[in-house]
Amino acid sequence: MKKEEKIIAGISIGDLNGVGAEIVLKIFEDSRMLEFFTPVIFASIKTMTFVKNHFNLEVNLNSIQSANQIIHGKVNVFNCWKENVDISFGKEDPKIGAYAIKSLEAATKALKGDDIDVLVTAPINKSNIQSETFKFPGHTDYLNQELEGDSLMFMVTDTLRVGLLTDHVPVKDISSHISPELITKKIETVYHSLKKDFRIRKPRIAVLGINPHTGDNGVIGNEDDVVMRPTLQKIKESGKLVFGPYAADSFFGSDNYKSFDAIIAAYHDQGLIPFKTLSFGQGVNFTAGLNKIRTSPDHGTAYEIAGKGTADTGSFKEALFTAVSIYNNRREYEVLHKNPLAISKRKRFEDQKRA
Repeated sequence: MKKEEKIIAGISIGDLNGVGAEIVLKIFEDSRMLEFFTPVIFASIKTMTFVKNHFNLEVNLNSIQSANQIIHGKVNVFNCWKENVDISFGKEDPKIGAYAIKSLEAATKALKGDDIDVLVTAPINKSNIQSETFKFPGHTDYLNQELEGDSLMFMVTDTLRVGLLTDHVPVKDISSHISPELITKKIETVYHSLKKDFRIRKPRIAVLGINPHTGDNGVIGNEDDVVMRPTLQKIKESGKLVFGPYAADSFFGSDNYKSFDAIIAAYHDQGLIPFKTLSFGQGVNFTAGLNKIRTSPDHGTAYEIAGKGTADTGSFKEALFTAVSIYNNRREYEVLHKNPLAISKRKRFEDQKRA
């Protein structure tokens, strides 16, 4: 299929008993959204019509069976199943989890085949998606297997970006996972993502320590002295602007984070608690390091409000626009790096703006 210039954004529908489907259709009640990209929802027309009617939403849906039926300017629904789905908002149900995976697998296939340009994933329940054929803790691990590259969970807003050395790892196992090789690989991923995906020419990256107070000279653990500091020093010597390790407890409260283009946390809660505290409802989970673009909102299924019509669309809308922005930045990056003269001209232009 020869696509128009307008970007095609695929949307996996996530847990249908959660808030995802409600949020997606609410967003496209505003037809102006269709001026920026063309959505393709991976679900079924029956299911999405049920959700539309339940919330009394005014949105026209275009049912399709294949990618060559996508219509720009329409909200397309790619039919991944034909049967009716028994939706019970707020209920954890493995049958619903199976539909979330059907949607994700179909959307990923379309992404790999270039039928869609970017993928935005609605929230899933990590418990009810598990099966004999799907044994991943979440979207990121599955996409890391299906796509090319090494994935990194990168939580982003316009002013704050937080990456993780380890993500869905039990706290008791964190230090055993962190090695010089892992630190180097994750910093490399963040560094190149900042350049390619966010148009930052000389990224400044801060790294948080593993232990409280970065170990207090070995009093509270030696991982920061033995593993973290020597590795960061080697990376600095290669020319990258990498700083740390910083004590995590005061780093965000002191506004120190504002001096950097990205912060890399040692583990999940060390990075995500301050990120969500500072930006909840506007943050985006971006899977950096892969050859394809995937984003998601910074919230979960929110069973407690599912079906009530009160779910906020802010983070999901940001996830859509972030995916489109990264797609455009990557295209520009590829063009510039095929033409060294263009890079030189852009550098002079940016230097003049700063002068």
